[in-house]
Amino acid sequence: MKTKIKILISALIFIWSCKSSIEETVDLNVQNWIHGSENCEDNTDPPIQVVKYNSNTWILRQNKCTNYEAPFMFLFFGEDKVLLMDTGATKDDETFPLYKTVKQIIKDWSEKNGEVELIVAHTHKHGDHYAADGQFEGKPNTTVIGLEVEDVTNFFNLSNWPNEIVDFELGKRLMKIIPIPGHQASSIAVYDASTKILLTGDTFYPGRLYVKDWNTFKMSIERLVKFTDNNEISTILGNHIEMTQTPGVDYPIETIYQPKEHQLPLGVLTLKELSNALTKLGDKPAKEVHDSFIIYPID
Repeated sequence: MKTKIKILISALIFIWSCKSSIEETVDLNVQNWIHGSENCEDNTDPPIQVVKYNSNTWILRQNKCTNYEAPFMFLFFGEDKVLLMDTGATKDDETFPLYKTVKQIIKDWSEKNGEVELIVAHTHKHGDHYAADGQFEGKPNTTVIGLEVEDVTNFFNLSNWPNEIVDFELGKRLMKIIPIPGHQASSIAVYDASTKILLTGDTFYPGRLYVKDWNTFKMSIERLVKFTDNNEISTILGNHIEMTQTPGVDYPIETIYQPKEHQLPLGVLTLKELSNALTKLGDKPAKEVHDSFIIYPID
């Protein structure tokens, strides 16, 4: 009997130790995001919402009252580098103190874990994703990657754009860089092998998927689907929320108030829904409304 009790106690200790080693993360399916105000003069939300996803990952959202685009930005810490994806839609550091916010997060993290180099990259070259680059340029221990395809390929050592997927190491944290042009020429997706998060920028998110180059966009979505077939995905995160909680209904363009937003995360099945829809539409660009996104060709 004593032996059985000892075995049981040992087993319980082992289970407890395993659970304690699993890092808790924020449930993004129920996360409340700041979503603007009917009258921005009455808005009391911070210019940037900071959500700690886990001890090495942060998600930031810009206040819609500073810019209606309200883009999301992402911080990934490794032992040697921290990667910031996108710098938001506002240049002014008083209205939108992104560098100060990121610097404080890095300072707090570094006090426990050591100094890291900041790498600033972009999901693509649209103004609401790089407006605050100037806040980071020339700052110590900081590299801001350029916005053109050549800048992206040179920095990440992509020799076969857009057909090559490459590794980018932050220091015991592997990121994968996936070219996905079509929405914009230098668009990339980023996969974090640690959290299994796949970032897809403005290529795939709960909103209007503006397609600039139809056939290239289709191939990029196929590339993403193939990637998800071969890699574990915990969630897919884009850079905006434009859909409401009502299936197929989006908010008006330039709205500053979105009280009942669609959740930010999307899943692999929804990505495959997009891919199948594009295949059925064929070579002729066409607008098509789905529950969680809208295919939206542009000239």
